[in-house]
Amino acid sequence: MKLLFLLLFIITNASAMELAVCNGEFALCAASSATATGKKMNVNGKTFDQGVAVCPVLTGKSVADLSLMKGSCNAPAGKVWSLFSTATSFPQGPSWNTVTAVPRTFVTSAKPTEKMSNMWSFLCDKRPVKVNGVQLADCYGPLSESPWTSTEVPTGTRVVTDAPQGSTYSVGGNLPKEK
Repeated sequence: MKLLFLLLFIITNASAMELAVCNGEFALCAASSATATGKKMNVNGKTFDQGVAVCPVLTGKSVADLSLMKGSCNAPAGKVWSLFSTATSFPQGPSWNTVTAVPRTFVTSAKPTEKMSNMWSFLCDKRPVKVNGVQLADCYGPLSESPWTSTEVPTGTRVVTDAPQGSTYSVGGNLPKEK
């Protein structure tokens, strides 16, 4: 159901995407928070502040936007793409034990604990040491950028995430405005 909702939302809102199903290693940042790196990054010709999130590396099928991935699911050596998955239980920080994800929504504001980040289809650096048996990756993506439109997510926007309440720059996606 989660995947169906995502695909329907993407199809109706983003004509420039190049969707694909990848099979292999990927980072799942759905329950992660991010911190600002102090750097800028460009996404489809627009500049955003950059964030970094620590995310578990999983193996299996995932959904990607190849337009942001140089047209390929294959990541360079030592790296992995941060992609979307329908997994409902996966390793989550800080312990990196496998637990069930708890989706929530929040409304963006000026506070870092009420802002979002987008890590979907961006490159991550695999960490050399596993934690609690889990391969982790540092994923870099834009802060306050819509994964569907590559535009800024304004204050007052509803966002869905699996990151716990109180997380800074929760990794997630903005929801359509209610009418």
